[in-house]
Formats: sequence, structure tokens, C-alpha cells
Amino acid sequence: MLGEAGSVDEREVVMAQQLDMRSTRATAGPQSTRAAELLRRADAELVAARLSSEAWELFTHAHLAALRAGAAVVAARTAAPGRKALRTVWELLDAVAPELVAWSTYFADAAPLRSAVDAGRFDELSAGRAEQALFWAEDFVDAARDAVQGDDVGTAAHALRAS
Repeated sequence: MLGEAGSVDEREVVMAQQLDMRSTRATAGPQSTRAAELLRRADAELVAARLSSEAWELFTHAHLAALRAGAAVVAARTAAPGRKALRTVWELLDAVAPELVAWSTYFADAAPLRSAVDAGRFDELSAGRAEQALFWAEDFVDAARDAVQGDDVGTAAHALRAS
């Protein structure tokens, strides 16, 4: 995006650099490739959230980032998808990554608010709640990335429970 003086908006440059630095280390295989793609999409949603000027837009992008990150963990830890009973990402995440249950509970509890926002009921969302969602989504995307890459996620999950 060009600013009024014709220079590149510094905020977008910094966020693009952050997005590049957060690239995932994918291992071979279709599931890990899918997980890496979902993490990239989660990062893009976080960038969109940071650029949002409206609380509802920020909240929506933050929640979508968390959904994509949760789906990345599920993709990395399960066999190829088959036709099974429909379940939410948060239910699947609880099953495949019990160390992330605090995160899945937080975001599952936020799903009705996201539905309200998607339906245009913006008055149900405060700016503070939207900022909180972004804060937790950023931390969760990092925790999900650690889970996909096989790193310890205990510290990040502990931080959520302590709040």
C-alpha cells in the first residue's frame, strides 16, 4: 500500500517481513505440506487482523488465524482425511493435541461470538475483546507451529491457563 507521500507503508513492510520470518519447516509428505500451508494462511490472517481498523474485522481475522492453526495441528497429527462424523476443529484438536486443550477451549468458547459478528451483530463485540482475540491468536499460532514441528508447547499453554 502506498502512503500519501508515495512511500511504502512501513507497517505493511514490517508485517510482511515478520510473515516471511515465520515460514514453517515442513517435512516431506502431504499432511505436513498441508499443515505448512495452513500455518501460512494463519500467518496471513494475523497480518490482516493487525491491519484491520474495525473491531469486528480484527476479531474475525484473529479467530480465522486460530482456526487455521488448529487445523494445521490436526493435519500434521492425523492420517489422510476420510469421511467421518463432522466435528469442529476444536474437538479434533482436543483429540490429537491434548497439550493444546486450553487453547481449543478458549477459541471454541469464542465461536458463538464469531457467529454473531458474521451475522452483523457488531455491537456484541468490544474493541478490547477483539484485541484480546488477536493477542491469543498470535500466541496460539506460535504454539500450533511448535506442535506441528514437534517442539514443546507446554510453556505457551501454561501462559494461557495463567491469564
